[in-house]
Amino acid sequence: MEKAKVYFSKNLSPENVLKMFRLLNKELPGKVACKVHSGENGNQNYLHPEFWKPIIDELGGTVVECNTAYRGERNTTAKHKKLISDHKWDSFFNVDIMDANEEVSLPLKGGKHLAEDIVGKNLLDYDSAVVLSHFKGHPMGGFGGALKQLSIGFASSNGKTYIHSAGKHRVCNDIEQPGVCATQNDFLESMADAAKAIVDHFDGKMVFINVLKNLSVDCDCCEVAEDPCMKDIGICVSLDPVAIDQACVDLVKNSNDPGKEILLERINSRNGTLTIDAAYKLGVGNKEYELINID
Repeated sequence: MEKAKVYFSKNLSPENVLKMFRLLNKELPGKVACKVHSGENGNQNYLHPEFWKPIIDELGGTVVECNTAYRGERNTTAKHKKLISDHKWDSFFNVDIMDANEEVSLPLKGGKHLAEDIVGKNLLDYDSAVVLSHFKGHPMGGFGGALKQLSIGFASSNGKTYIHSAGKHRVCNDIEQPGVCATQNDFLESMADAAKAIVDHFDGKMVFINVLKNLSVDCDCCEVAEDPCMKDIGICVSLDPVAIDQACVDLVKNSNDPGKEILLERINSRNGTLTIDAAYKLGVGNKEYELINID
């Protein structure tokens, strides 16, 4: 398999996100879904709508999100809509909570744990997608990047439960209840399964942008996240979700910032890179990549 191309820049401006996207020379046809993380109420690290405005405006895209499956301000449509308004996403963009009304099952071929991927029905309204990811740590997955957005991010509330339970439970609005979550490795492999379903669904009509900024060990889903443990690194863009996540992990590893050890401990203690390995084995993308520095 030919190495995937991952473009990298240290320039962390909103305008450079758009410049980096244009380097891919990739047309996203039809109605474009722009997957973001809306940020839990109280979270101090999520990337605000202003940061993503140039790229979303360029695409004429719709910001898409799905409800969560844990306690917080995003686990019902009513609460999630209020938070989206409080965080001003709807001041800049059209916003679609894709599982606000119904959900559908996407076919999944070759999944290790999952037989399907449960997503918001509105996903079917979109012809292509750009996955806008804040790369950082994660309390459960070790790290969050493109693969987490493809899996947990695109899943409906019930779909998130299905992934966290490795296919054992389909309905639950609180994955923190005892007996819901699968073993760690089964959960990580289930994220790779779900990512494959989304990649297969859009069939090459996707772009992935990872921003290595506000590098906390915690996700934007945390109400109060740990403060960043190392300096910002930059922006990666690619057509390959496996390659871009692998490149981001490697950029952290190769950093001279001593704070990287804190983030790497989070990734390694959760066996986070298993998601990358599992996605590669499923054919979601390529771990072998060429990092193209444009600075």
